[in-house]
Amino acid sequence: MTSDEVTPGAGNAATPAGKVDRSHKGEAAPDVSFYDPAGKKITLAAFRGQPTLVNLWATWCAPCIKEMPSLDAAAEAMKGKVRVVAISQDMQREKVAPFFAERKLANLAPYVDPDLGLSLSYKVNLPTTIMLDAEGRELWRVSGAMEWNGAEAKALMAEAV
Repeated sequence: MTSDEVTPGAGNAATPAGKVDRSHKGEAAPDVSFYDPAGKKITLAAFRGQPTLVNLWATWCAPCIKEMPSLDAAAEAMKGKVRVVAISQDMQREKVAPFFAERKLANLAPYVDPDLGLSLSYKVNLPTTIMLDAEGRELWRVSGAMEWNGAEAKALMAEAV
């Protein structure tokens, strides 16, 4: 594990932080429920129909916090092409919406997975970002923080469109 990733109890030491991992390409998203911004339980299947960038993060994760502004900018830049969904792995749901408001993350919504179901199902550290195609199958994932409005990230997201 590097300084660019932390773990909520699971991990994937095979992929260095910030590197693209395509070894799970074609795998279906796990059928794990989490909470939408209104507090309703949903699964990743709710996002089928459009490519979706799923970011697993937490308010206590320094690398996660560092990448949030660029993730928010990417959500704005990719609007209508790629849906960007930031799913907090915080156990205290009430911390997440204020975090977004304080940092003025206007293009991201506060989804929460307090049971850590997604990070445990994917067996990943935080932050991890997973690109799903429109059918909900994985294209690639990145473990660790990334500059999401940079050229490399834009090229990666363009693969899904």
